[in-house]
Amino acid sequence: MSFTVAIDGPAAAGKGTISLAVAAHFGFAHLDTGLLYRAVGRRMLRGEEPLSAAQTLTAADLDGEDLRGPDVAQAASKVAVIPEVRAALVDFQRAFAARAGGAVLDGRDIGTVICPEAQVKLFVTASAEVRAERRLAELEAKGLKTDYGTVLADVRERDARDAERATAPMLAADDATLLDTSTLSIEAAVARAIAVVEAAR
Repeated sequence: MSFTVAIDGPAAAGKGTISLAVAAHFGFAHLDTGLLYRAVGRRMLRGEEPLSAAQTLTAADLDGEDLRGPDVAQAASKVAVIPEVRAALVDFQRAFAARAGGAVLDGRDIGTVICPEAQVKLFVTASAEVRAERRLAELEAKGLKTDYGTVLADVRERDARDAERATAPMLAADDATLLDTSTLSIEAAVARAIAVVEAAR
């Protein structure tokens, strides 16, 4: 029997870290759906048409350290507003969510569009300022040169694009549990998420 945990939220709110921890705790499979869009975005940067890239995406496309780079992140946000691209990736995500043994999917529209019947829905968020600080630390740790103002502007730009797109905008499902990580440690945020899942099992 499948058990699906849908975790949504904006960039750098902590949903990826929380999703991985929840999946590991319960022995569920995990899919970072943002990687699908990053993979399409990377192929677009290499000259491919976004829809063609989405329709021919393979597991191998989800590998590579450069998928986490800022250029690919911006490209992912741009291809994610294309309705045909989103439609091409829906079946992949739903098939993953339906696998036996449980699955955790994180993204922007899992609880609202991809898996509206998920047994657990979490919307992980944090202030734009806190998320910019986290993203800046990540980028600096990778040796990338940037500054707080640039990263904050990028975070806000991505938020606007994700929330205002016509197809599957980023928003919390009506029955999602809100988890604001602005002032929480990673351990505390993970513990709260695990508690929510435990209560639903």
